[in-house]
Amino acid sequence: MSTSPDSSDLSTQRALTDRLPGRLAAEQPSILVIGDVMLDGWWSGSIERLCREAPAPVVDIQTRESVPGGAANTAMNLAALGAKVAVAGIIGTDDAGEDLRGQLAAAGIDVQHLQSHPDMVTTTKIRISSGGQVMLRLDDAARAVPADALDALAASVRAAVGHRDAVLVCDYGTGVVADPVRTVLADVLGTGTAGKDRPLVVVDAHDPRAWAALQPDLVTPNAQETARLLDRKLPEGQARVEAVAAEAGALLQGTGSRAVVVTLDRDGTVLLTPDGVRHRTWARPAAEKQASGAGDTFVAALTLARAAGLPLTASLDLAQSAADVVVHQPGTSVCSTAQLSRYLEAFADTALSADELERQMELHRAQGQRIVLTNGCFDVLHSGHTRYLNQAKQLGDILVVALNSDDSVRRLKGAGRPINNMADRAAVVAALSCVDYVTVFDTPTAAPLIRRLRPEVYAKGGDYTPEMLAETPAVEEYGGRVAILDYVAERSTTAVVNRIRDGQGAASPAT
Repeated sequence: MSTSPDSSDLSTQRALTDRLPGRLAAEQPSILVIGDVMLDGWWSGSIERLCREAPAPVVDIQTRESVPGGAANTAMNLAALGAKVAVAGIIGTDDAGEDLRGQLAAAGIDVQHLQSHPDMVTTTKIRISSGGQVMLRLDDAARAVPADALDALAASVRAAVGHRDAVLVCDYGTGVVADPVRTVLADVLGTGTAGKDRPLVVVDAHDPRAWAALQPDLVTPNAQETARLLDRKLPEGQARVEAVAAEAGALLQGTGSRAVVVTLDRDGTVLLTPDGVRHRTWARPAAEKQASGAGDTFVAALTLARAAGLPLTASLDLAQSAADVVVHQPGTSVCSTAQLSRYLEAFADTALSADELERQMELHRAQGQRIVLTNGCFDVLHSGHTRYLNQAKQLGDILVVALNSDDSVRRLKGAGRPINNMADRAAVVAALSCVDYVTVFDTPTAAPLIRRLRPEVYAKGGDYTPEMLAETPAVEEYGGRVAILDYVAERSTTAVVNRIRDGQGAASPAT
C-alpha cells in the first residue's frame, strides 16, 4: 500500500467526512479483480402497440447503452474510487468482448490478464425498458468454458497476484473461477493466519463455501446466498437480521472467513465476526426501479477502504454510502470519489430545528414507526460511539441523535472542548447510516426536548443507570422507556483526546 502525506491516521479514522474518499483515493491501493466479467446492455424505447403474432408489447428502441457488468462493474467502481485495478477473467473474441475490453481499458484498468478465446461467448445481459420500467432481460452466456481458456487464466492469475494490496474474487457461478483458477489462488495466497505478505482477500460469490479453503478475510453473501448457505428461508425485516445474527457461527464456519458481511438490500448490512454481531448499516430508501449493480459498488468500496487501511466498521459505513449513491442512478452505475465526497458533504448543516423535527416525528408515528432518541457530545467519533448508535437504532425504527451545542459541551467538558464544532459534529453523525435525524440542544439536559418529541425509547450508554439520568422523569411522564446500552470499556472521547495530546498511538488494533 502506498503512503500519502496525510494517510498515517487512516487506521484509526472512523468519521465519514467528505474528505475521506479523497484520502482513500490518494492511497491508490493495487487491487486485482478475478471473476465473471460481463457486458450489461440497457435498451429503452416506447410502446404503442402489440405485435400481431402474440399479445406481446412492441418496444420501438430509441436508445442503446452498453456498460461493464458483473466483476467488470466491480473493477470500474474500484477505478472510479481511486484504486489501481487489474482485472482477470475470460471473454470471447466477439463484438461484446471487444466492447467490454475497450471500456475497461479506457477507465485505466489493466486488462492484460483478461483472456480472450474464440470459442467463448462474452456474457451479456440486455435489459429492455419502456417508460422507466424494465420489461424484459435477455441473457447470453457460454454453456461451458473452454478448458484451455481456464488453463490460460489460471497461469495469468498466478502471475497477477504478486504485490497486490487486495485480491477480490467475484464468482457468479459461470465456471470461470472454478478449478484450476481456484487451486492456483489457494496455492499463491496460502491459508491460515494472514501475514504481512498476504494481500487482503475478499470473496463475493454465489456460493462462498467453495472458497472456504482459502480462508478469506471477508465474504459478502446477499440474503438469497445466505439462505442457501444456511439451507433455510429467511424472514423479512428485523426478524431477518436477527435470524442472520443467530447463525453467525455457522456462516463463519461454512465460509471459512474471518468476517462475514451479509448484504440485505433495503435492510442494509450485518457484520458478523467470531465475537458476534459487530456492526450494522442501514440503506437509505431509493425509488429508482432501473438501478443495478449496487452490490458491486458496495464490495468495491469495502475492499478499497480496507486495502487502504480504514477500520472494518468505518469501511462498512463508507461502502453503504457508496451503494446509496448508485441506487439513485438508473442502469448499471459506478460511484466515483467525487460523487461519494458530494454525498457525504450533503450531510453538513443537516441538524433540524426542534420545530421541524417535531413535524417529522408526527409523520413517522402516523406510519406506526417507533422513535428512539439519544443525546451526547459526539465530539471525536470512535468505535464506542458507532457501536452504541447501532444498538440504539435497533430499539426502534427511527433514530434521532440530539447533540449538545458547542457552549453546552464547554460547560460539560471544560475549556478546549469541543474539538469539532457543532456543524462538523452534526455532519459526521448524520452521515452514519444508522442515524435518521440530528438536532442540537443547549439546555442543561435533554429533558425539554424529550418532553416535546416524546420518543418511545430514550437510549443512553452503559456507563449510566436510569436512576442517574436527569432525563428519566421526563421519559416516564408519558410512559416512554429508558434503555441502557452496552458499556464499551476504554472507548471514550476524553480518552481519545488525551492520547492525542500525549502523543500516544492507538489504544488497540482497529476493527
